[in-house]
This record gives sequence, structure tokens and C-alpha cells, in this order.
Amino acid sequence: MLDRFSTYRVRIGALTAVLLSCSPPEEDIDFTGTDPGDDDDADDDDASTSSTATTDVVDESTGETGCQDHDDCVDDPAGPACDTATGTCFGECVPDTTRECYTGPDGTSGMGTCAPGLQACGPDATWTTFCDGEIVPADDDCDGNGNDDDCDGLVDDSDFDGDGYGRCTVDCCDVDGGGCDGAALVNPGAFEVVGNRVDDDCDGEIDETTSGCDEGLASASSDANDYARAIELCQFTEEDPADPAERTWGVIDAGFSRADGMDSPLPVQRSLRGDFGEVIDPEAGQSMAVLSSGHAADATDSNPGFAPFQGGQDLGTTSGAPADWLLANGDMFPNPAGCLEPWDTLAHDPIMLTLRVRVPTNARSFRVKTQFFSAEYPEWVCSEFNDFFVALVDSTSAENPADKNIAIYDDGATTWPVGVNLVMVAEGLFTQCENGEVGCASDLGADYGECLGTALLEGTGFDFPDDGCDAGQTQVGGGTGWLSMSGNVTPGEVMELRIAIWDTSGHIFDSLVLLDDWQWSLDAATPGVAPG
Repeated sequence: MLDRFSTYRVRIGALTAVLLSCSPPEEDIDFTGTDPGDDDDADDDDASTSSTATTDVVDESTGETGCQDHDDCVDDPAGPACDTATGTCFGECVPDTTRECYTGPDGTSGMGTCAPGLQACGPDATWTTFCDGEIVPADDDCDGNGNDDDCDGLVDDSDFDGDGYGRCTVDCCDVDGGGCDGAALVNPGAFEVVGNRVDDDCDGEIDETTSGCDEGLASASSDANDYARAIELCQFTEEDPADPAERTWGVIDAGFSRADGMDSPLPVQRSLRGDFGEVIDPEAGQSMAVLSSGHAADATDSNPGFAPFQGGQDLGTTSGAPADWLLANGDMFPNPAGCLEPWDTLAHDPIMLTLRVRVPTNARSFRVKTQFFSAEYPEWVCSEFNDFFVALVDSTSAENPADKNIAIYDDGATTWPVGVNLVMVAEGLFTQCENGEVGCASDLGADYGECLGTALLEGTGFDFPDDGCDAGQTQVGGGTGWLSMSGNVTPGEVMELRIAIWDTSGHIFDSLVLLDDWQWSLDAATPGVAPG
């Protein structure tokens, strides 16, 4: 039985329910015991709920917020996979997708039998660690299965020292030790280093010397390869042999042109000689190469025959100077300060010999002997008639001059091309001459005292009688004597050497250069010329 108090409570509760069901309560009625304006907790709840969503995608059909499938998570920073239960993006990949994978060494995928595989994305939206189907390098033990199993570019072979030659076929030293240190320098592409007690070129012989290849060459030969032979470049090869094992060093091609690489010079401008004059003999072998802006012959030579250098021969040929060399020198011929500028930048009566060569795999430089002669000495020193001799090295080596010319004298501040104007800048290079005044014909007279004698001019034609600038100067020209000319190369590369000589500002008063005794070196060199 309810008491009066209980009955009151029931009636009040029923009334409250009725009021709530009919209309909102007035602002001054509080059924909760809280301030109607105090809704901070509700705002916090809303913020908490919204922070769990990683995407604001709204499904237009359902009105639901959050991702509905993986497409909604493309480029989402939280991940590419969609958890539809929570509407959130996550993970590093989309489950059940794959991507290409490869765990072998860099550079081997796609080489030989090596191939990439596939990596799967697991249910947890992470990549599995297994690369299914990939093939990585395996041992290649000369098994003759016709495959490059170790993916080094060699079929049924291995190249442990990375020199491009396989131990199963042609490389006689593929790992250090056993009488061979520096294995990468020992292979069929190397030159033989006499005295190191190693079969550098893997030909079965140790420290063998190269036999000469320039005996009996015709003096008027038109075969540019004979000029390579004359300077002791005796080995010839192909640029792209079918069998990589046949990548030996040697001359690939040779040719003659004018100084710009176009058209042909005259036949009289080149020759092969067993001597030059009465004193000069080859530095090595039986022949040396001769190039000239006039006739490549001494006073008694034939095929081609002699023509005086003083006064010279107007051969009537002209070309541009080598374009890359000229551009590197500011479209000007290099010239000592105070000397007269040439009339133009053309090469008059020019000849160029170009040699294309695969460098030995153990060579970093080369050296060739040269002598330069000119009838411009002594009268036209420092004039506009400074005849040029250049030797341009096209190599990937960064240790050559910026203009590629190694026929230079470096005075420590500037490099000067070999020519008669060396007299003005170099000591000890232009030595086969008569001392006294130089440059008198151009009114730029100066005294020169570096001549050591004229013995090497005897019989060359540069010793013919003539009045110079001084009473004591009685010969038509002068020369340098033998110089060693060095340039740098990258081991195993294909390089070119362009050797050219020409008259400057006209066609007369000719110059000539001798070339002989090519040698490779294991070490880098200081590019340029030096006496000896």
C-alpha cells in the first residue's frame, strides 16, 4: 500500500513524462540538474568521435563518412588500404596486390639469367619479405650450359676482378695472388709491361718485347695505318668484336684530312722515313712519320721529293682550324703577349693524321717522340706567321688540357702550342738554331740565346744558307730537337688523337714535324712536351 509521499512521486513522474512528450521544456525548467548552456562535454564527445576518421569521404548513397573501399584511400597519407569496419585508411599496400622486386646486386637484374620476381601484399596491408620467382646471380663454374648464370655479361664464365674478361676463357689472372697482384690490370686487353715478371696480356709469355712493325714501309704510303706502324703502334683491333674476349688494345682506324677533319691534304705533305737529314734517325724501329705544311722530305729525299722550306710551297689548300680547339681558345689562336695577331683563324696548307685507338686496360697515359722545324725562324718569330702544330686528345680522362692539345709548353701560368713563338715563352725547347736577334722582319726584334747548336739540322733543308737577323745567323730555319709529348687516357676506352700542322696567315715559309716511338704507361702523366 502506497503512502502519501509515494503517491505524490508517481503523479509527479507521470506529469513529467507527459510534459516531455508534448513540448520542449522552458529554459527555466531544469530536469537534469545541469546548466542548459553547459554543453562542453557534448562538444568533447563530438571531437573525440571525429578524430578517429582518416578521410572525410562521404558515401552519397548512405550518407556514411569514412572510406568505403580501397579507391577512397588513394594518396591518403594514412595508407592505401581501407578498413571498411572503421572507415579508416591504413597500411603500406593494398592486400592481394603485387609489385616487382629484386634482391640481387645492383646492375644484375636483366643480365644473363637474372630476372625480377613479384612481392605480394598481405592481409595486414604490408609487403611480404619473399620475392617470388626472382632469379639472382648463381655460381658460373665454366659448366658449358650456355647461360650467363652469374649475370656478369659472360656466358659460362666468371669475372671476379671485374675487368670484363672471364677466368674460364681468356683471363689468366682473375684474382690477386699466385704471382699476380692487381688482377684487374692483367687480361688480354692490357699491354705488356716489360720487367714486372707478369704475363700482363695473357698471351702465355712474360715480359716479351714488342717486335717492330715498321720495316720496309713505302716512303710515300697513302695508308694511314702505316703511319701508326711507323710510330710503333703495331697492334690493330676492332671497335666492336663479336666475342668480348677479343677486346684487345690497338688501332681501330686511321686517316688523313685537313685541319678541320674534312677533305684530303696533298700527298706531298706526308711521308715515312728511315732518317731525316744526315743526323736524325728513328727513336725506335726502322721508320718515323713526317707531316709538313710543305713537302715532307729532306734535302735528298724522294717520293715525295724535296722542295725548299724557305720561301715555301703554296700548296693552295685551306681549311678551318680544329673547331673544338679554336672554341676552347676563345675563337683565337693562342699567342704570347706582345706578338702580332694572325690575319685569320684559318689553317693554310694543313694536314691532319687521326688515330682511333682502343686504350690498353692497364694504361693511364701515353708518350710519343716529336721534333718540330720551321723556316719562320729567326726572322718571323713573334709575327702573325706563327705556324702551328697541335695534338688533340679526345678522351674521357679529365687530366688533359681543356682545349685537348698536348703539343704544348706549360710555363706554370699558360700553356703555349708548339710553334716558332715558343722562342718567346719557353726556355730549353727551341734549341736547334743559331742564337741572336729574332723577329726582325716584323720589327719586334728580341735577343734569343737558348740555341744549343745546329747539328740536327744538317741535311734537312732547314740548314740551307740564308741571311737571318744577325750576321751570325746563316741558315734558313730552326727546330726543337726531340721532345717527349705526353697525354692521359682512361683504361680500356676508345680514344682519338688528332695530329695537325699548318701555316698561319699565309702559305709560304713552311714547317714540319717528326713523330716516332709511341709508348704506353701505367701512370698518369703531366700533359705536354718536355726535352728528350
